[in-house]
Amino acid sequence: MTDGPGDGEHRLLAVRAPELVAALDDARDMPDGEARCAELDRIAARADALDDPRSALDARLALVEAYLLHGERWRLVEPVRRGLATLDRSPELLAERPGDADLLRRHQRYAVEAAIGTPRFSVDTAHALLDDLADRAGEQSGLVAQLRCRLADHLGDEPTARHWYAVWSAAAPDPTAGCPGCLPARRAELLAGWGDDAAARKTLRPVLDGAVDCTDQPERALAAGLLSWLRAGETQRAGQAHVRAYRRHRRERGAFPSIAAHLRFCALGGHPERGLAILAEQLPRLDHPNDDLSAMEFAAAGALVCAVAAEAGLGDRRVHRPGHGSRPPAELDLTTLGTDLLTLATGLAGSFDARNGTGHQSGRIASWLAERPSGTVVPLPADPPDEPAEDGPPFVPAADEPVPLRLSMLTDVLDRRGDVYAVDAGDVVVGRWHEAVIQFRQVGTQGEILHARVLAARRLPAARLAEAYAFCNAWNHDRLLPKAYVHESGDGELVLAGDVTTDLAHGVAPAQLGVLVDAAVATGVAYAVAAAALP
Repeated sequence: MTDGPGDGEHRLLAVRAPELVAALDDARDMPDGEARCAELDRIAARADALDDPRSALDARLALVEAYLLHGERWRLVEPVRRGLATLDRSPELLAERPGDADLLRRHQRYAVEAAIGTPRFSVDTAHALLDDLADRAGEQSGLVAQLRCRLADHLGDEPTARHWYAVWSAAAPDPTAGCPGCLPARRAELLAGWGDDAAARKTLRPVLDGAVDCTDQPERALAAGLLSWLRAGETQRAGQAHVRAYRRHRRERGAFPSIAAHLRFCALGGHPERGLAILAEQLPRLDHPNDDLSAMEFAAAGALVCAVAAEAGLGDRRVHRPGHGSRPPAELDLTTLGTDLLTLATGLAGSFDARNGTGHQSGRIASWLAERPSGTVVPLPADPPDEPAEDGPPFVPAADEPVPLRLSMLTDVLDRRGDVYAVDAGDVVVGRWHEAVIQFRQVGTQGEILHARVLAARRLPAARLAEAYAFCNAWNHDRLLPKAYVHESGDGELVLAGDVTTDLAHGVAPAQLGVLVDAAVATGVAYAVAAAALP
């Protein structure tokens, strides 16, 4: 290692062990899995022994990325702690790569969330991680206030949680605190848990009005508001929100924590058969949950569905549960399945409470299981046709005649192009063109704005956040469309997205709409292809 000229000064440049650089490159090329994680852990330990802090930090950043990718968040606590210790010993590493500071702060957030979400770590570990983050980011930062609020809520200390909620709400935006478009949903979940449903619904309004850019929205916000709308008697809105959000959440791995809200909605909204169908569809995901907290909530909601379904006369139904590990596949009756899920939920709640020194989680799960439907069946929307039926032949505007934008006009354009697409329950048109998934929707009070959102098929690991920003900044500097941005998915990956918004308040001619769609598809594909070409 090269030392600085004076006593007490830090090293100016970290000298790297060539064999570790090569080993790290080889490990990054290994298939995802336990062998890759074990090799990265070995390289980090070897780098510590050889006094190669850069290789040690890089190996642990790659290890965190691997754990995030596989949904094993609880395992990232130790590499994050050791990575921070390396940086404390060798602060000159930030001079070489300043972007690592934000990356490590983001990983610290993941580590605190992981410590909260599993009883494998003591509550003192969560507090220590959070105190360290406060020392680095500032006690009043939005990131620290958010995490202190969530930890206090988890422990059942509502007054402290509300104090930090107020600090969080007043703090300046922090890019390391998570996707800004997802924060309203997170706040609404807290408010609803405190019984403040009116405030929860108010918090969600900007998302539902389309005022945020986030690829997880509005579906996450819709799931967050389900029970608040149901309790407020806004049953039609609750039903529409459930159907639309579940269409997306049913297949997205990162959406598993939202499934409990869908199950509780079905149980309390008078749809036990639908609840059983969802439970059967999602049971395999319980064997690979995001964390123990989401597993507990899913199991509790599933046990509630089983109980309500049995009380509704569906006790003879059986649900297939696939095998996992030593557990064989089985067709379970509702009593058996409900008992299994109840045992899991209450066992996890007890483990959390034992480590927390409170009874809050057991009480929360007990309150869920005691809930029952009000007796009013919530109406659920059917998949709507593109346009309501009308008497007489449909109106077809002339190619050059401006008329108000309608869904049928958009689908006509895509049909003429020969594109394959789908229309979801929210009238969002979705298709895939090469490396791009593109969504078309009408927004605005009168549906007068055409909004096209592009999602590149290529995803980047969270460790490449600085590169992702640089790519989007370069695109926005050189190209007009689409407007490019980065979205943090929350599962260790970065989504490269873009959008094109066109105000058609004065109408649009079919020929003009065709040009707009052609441009959105062409530029969206170009953007996605450029993302795919990233090293």
